[in-house]
Amino acid sequence: MAADEGTMSYPPIEPSTFDLIIVGTGLHESIIAASASAAGKSVLHLDPNAFYGSHFASLSLPDLTAFLTSPSPSPPSLSHSSLPNLSQVPLQTRNLYSVIEISKTETIEEAKRFCVDLAGPRVLFCADLAVDLLLKSSANQYMEFKNVEECLVWEGSKGLRNVPDSRSAIFKDKGLDWREKNQLMKFFKLVQKHLDVEESGERISEEDLESPFAEFLSKMSLPPNIKSIILYAIAMADCDQDLAEIKTGILKTKEGIKRLALYNSSIGRFPNAFGALIYPIYGQGELPQAFCRRAAVKGCIYVLRMPVIALLMDEGNKSYRGVKLSSGQELFSEKLILDPSFIVPPGIANSSVDTHEDSSHICGSGNINQKVARGICIAKTPLKPDVSSCLVFFPPRSLYPEQASTLRVLQLASNIAVCPSGMFVFHISAVCGDAIEGKKLLNAAVNALFPVPSIIPINSFQEENGNMEELQPTLLWHAFYIQELCTGSVGSISSMPMPDMNLNYNDAIEASAKIFQMMYPNEEFFPETVTSDIPEDNDDIATDTESR
Repeated sequence: MAADEGTMSYPPIEPSTFDLIIVGTGLHESIIAASASAAGKSVLHLDPNAFYGSHFASLSLPDLTAFLTSPSPSPPSLSHSSLPNLSQVPLQTRNLYSVIEISKTETIEEAKRFCVDLAGPRVLFCADLAVDLLLKSSANQYMEFKNVEECLVWEGSKGLRNVPDSRSAIFKDKGLDWREKNQLMKFFKLVQKHLDVEESGERISEEDLESPFAEFLSKMSLPPNIKSIILYAIAMADCDQDLAEIKTGILKTKEGIKRLALYNSSIGRFPNAFGALIYPIYGQGELPQAFCRRAAVKGCIYVLRMPVIALLMDEGNKSYRGVKLSSGQELFSEKLILDPSFIVPPGIANSSVDTHEDSSHICGSGNINQKVARGICIAKTPLKPDVSSCLVFFPPRSLYPEQASTLRVLQLASNIAVCPSGMFVFHISAVCGDAIEGKKLLNAAVNALFPVPSIIPINSFQEENGNMEELQPTLLWHAFYIQELCTGSVGSISSMPMPDMNLNYNDAIEASAKIFQMMYPNEEFFPETVTSDIPEDNDDIATDTESR
């Protein structure tokens, strides 16, 4: 699908002028490339890396280590532009990962066979915007999925327990007494009535909808454990909803109800995907690649291992004109999109709209002063017997009293083709104010999930099986790092945002659509078309593993 040229050959790219040049193959960039190509724009998509996905990539262990620890390249020496009245402005990069810790207790065999997510954990809800866009754009034909088998929540000293997220799950849950089951069923019925029969008057009041969701749940007389499950494992709030001093991240009831509706509508949407959540086979890096393939079908040109070393500027009006490649070739375009690791040089008249003030819509981070603590762990044992994939939530204060953020863990296995047989990959993330807090969160989760072997069970599932020490996962390898959050800007030179802290891709999809519409206000974002390159069956998300 794409030209992937070695750094030593550098054949010339033809043509030399495009409507849009994009540098970086992250999710935002790849979606915009596919949509612009579908709108008839000529697009050149470059990436200095040897792989697709940029900050959304799925990498082998050696490639992950190299990506995180490689220093930023030194600014190159520049010659004069081949055209008069053009000057060259060096393009520099910034380091968006810090406090990197990579450690192993055993040598990991077949390290190149792992596909670990740089921006994990992430999943797709079966009814969310990402799935809708995959179907609308027909990018779903390039992906396959497996369902996430279970959702679990950490209840402090009680360990792990299943999330009662449906009627059948509530009835089967042995951790709930009859009164708690009745309360939870009553609450879900109230939410369903609000969503289904608004005209009947059986609605949640406007006053309650505008109130904090945590207050509304307390008003419904839900016990603390049920309230915590709804807030952090179903509505998936990022931070402690009971802290009065928290100024951002507080869910209103109307947003909480919207999230519950998404969760509920995702269950059973596809007959071959049980539960609400699915995950891409071969890793989340398949998602940007799927949109790159759609863009290539529509005429987008792809070149990997192709660094851009400078921007070309009109010396008269100081406006952007094009880019200079490390091969020495100069290319021209009306617009340019840059991966978030690139710094837009000062002095270029960009006519840009800085999205900082609208970060909740463009970046989805909510607060760009925060960071995301991410961790990747490898073990030979799952958290729960006979469960290959599961999502674990650590609500605020469940690990230690000062824990203010929800911490999420996604366990994956070889059936999703992300690791060799007999291994398990664990992706961990939490929003944090600084690196110290982030490392504390990651270490607390790892100490809870991968304790030093002892006779003390780490969760209730081990007690039920009677063999406690054998079921304790032993940590073989881990990588911890702190990722910066940053917004984007839109203009003749546009900069894309970094992956946010969210579990799903809804904010990234909304941001990509908004950026595209700001760039091309007269074009439709993925127009509905029927062409020969769209498969006949466009209403299904495949979940069968095939050889690659």
